[in-house]
Amino acid sequence: MVHIGNSWDEKLRGEFDKDYYLQLREFLKEEYASRTVFPGMYDIFNALKYTPYEEVRAVILGQDPYHEPGQAHGLCFSVQKGVPAPPSLVNIFRELKEDLGIDPPSHGCLESWARNGVLLLNTVLTVREHAAHSHKGKGWEIFTDRVIRLLNERPEPMVFILWGRPAGMKADLITSPQHEIITGAHPSPLSAHRGFWGGRYFSRTNDFLVRSGSQPIDWRIPE
Repeated sequence: MVHIGNSWDEKLRGEFDKDYYLQLREFLKEEYASRTVFPGMYDIFNALKYTPYEEVRAVILGQDPYHEPGQAHGLCFSVQKGVPAPPSLVNIFRELKEDLGIDPPSHGCLESWARNGVLLLNTVLTVREHAAHSHKGKGWEIFTDRVIRLLNERPEPMVFILWGRPAGMKADLITSPQHEIITGAHPSPLSAHRGFWGGRYFSRTNDFLVRSGSQPIDWRIPE
């Protein structure tokens, strides 16, 4: 039914046969047939495709995909090249510059992070055009909670970066003491002033990984 193409296929074996997912699948078939839905159906699972289970060193958790044309492509906060970076991503780049001195790229595609061990996961993986949260409560949360729980079971330490209240609520799923949780306000201009700035998320992630005997993440984004 769903073929991701790496170790996630084995980890998620049976998940796509569960009643909740079969109902979600029927809902999505109708939505994609009758509405404009983002991302494209072949990009829904890109976060898992780009970052196999055993390669995850950090998780950035978003909410639902961008809902304007050309933006969403299956990686949270990321947009395709040629699409202007949305305000939340602009703020992430600003914090990256403040933290590590890395200049923002000329594009907003975070695929290099995903291929370097950062799972860029939204809690809801699809959305209707111009309608934020339109696919909330349809079953995606059950699926992505399962992904988080599977990562929690992994013995190798990793970092979970949780921005905003909805992401922060997922901390209850991360119970294994070997993992690190870093929280902050959402990078949206509406909330960044409440505790996003100065969080040093990127350097703190690498400090933890190095202390844990893992390789740090290269947060630079190639042009």
